[in-house]
Amino acid sequence: MGSGDGNSEAAGGLAHHVPVLLGEALAALALKSGGRYLDGTFGAGGHAKAILGAERALKLLAIDRDPDALQRGSALVKSARGRLTLVEGRFGDLERLARRNEFTPLDGIVLDIGVSSMQVDEATRGFSFRLDGPLDMRMDGKGESAADIVNSASEARLADIIFHFGEERRARGVAHAIIEARRKSKITTTRQLADVVARIVRAEPRAPHPATRTFQALRIAVNDELGELARALHAAERALAPGGRLVVITFHSLEDRIVKQFLAKRSRRGEGGSRHRPEGAGEEATFNLVSRGPILPSEKEIAANPRARSAKLRSAERTKATRRAVDEDVMALAALPEASAGRARA
Repeated sequence: MGSGDGNSEAAGGLAHHVPVLLGEALAALALKSGGRYLDGTFGAGGHAKAILGAERALKLLAIDRDPDALQRGSALVKSARGRLTLVEGRFGDLERLARRNEFTPLDGIVLDIGVSSMQVDEATRGFSFRLDGPLDMRMDGKGESAADIVNSASEARLADIIFHFGEERRARGVAHAIIEARRKSKITTTRQLADVVARIVRAEPRAPHPATRTFQALRIAVNDELGELARALHAAERALAPGGRLVVITFHSLEDRIVKQFLAKRSRRGEGGSRHRPEGAGEEATFNLVSRGPILPSEKEIAANPRARSAKLRSAERTKATRRAVDEDVMALAALPEASAGRARA
């Protein structure tokens, strides 16, 4: 799920999409007049439009790596009359982008992690098996596609990706089935891959499609989504002014685990860069948690927007403490562990 809004007219013709935990995100940001804010995942512009509408005297820098999102957002940029700057880039690079656009120090950052409804619903993007299309999944159209991985990666690497990024218990079985299928012919469409996975993973009543976890895993691998998130959290620590707010909305356990661990460690005194850097002991907390646990969508929101069901919002406020070194343990959560293939079950 990415940012977005269902009110296309008010947003200058943006694609239909309902942002999740919108009111809660605005409350956590604690917007102030004259502030400088950053939306690291512009998407369809839902959070950006709400931020601009909530406080008329602030300015917003919005980032997206998807050229389609940038094109859709041009009308909102025009209607914002100089208050919105929309740039192409990855949110893991938010500090550099903010400095380049003279937006530092920032008073708030919002990150709505994941793939947007528009991307999922567009068959040519290859994010979903619901509509048959090319097996692509690249958010920016650059680099290795899902088809490249599926047709060239070793069985061990495929099992690693599917098990760790998709939390698929049958990862080794799925990887082996992919290898066998591609020996006969290349797997180039979403429907082809979904059919291969469905032969290995049993469909359960009322459960998601058997290929859901495999598709999630490939999308995360193709776009380095967890790595971008881990880098963005560290960048936010560097770019936020004291008192600035960081708000992150996640949609599955892998993302939430990274955010939770980063904020837990940064909000305690005496934590170094990682367990490998004991010399960091005694450092002051760089964040104070705004809420102790995650904020979840209400039953009313879930009923209106079922995609909100798995969402979690975590937020924290930047202190005056000097930024810390990169946390190697947090970065490790974003990478494939060396032993992951051994833990994947057939």
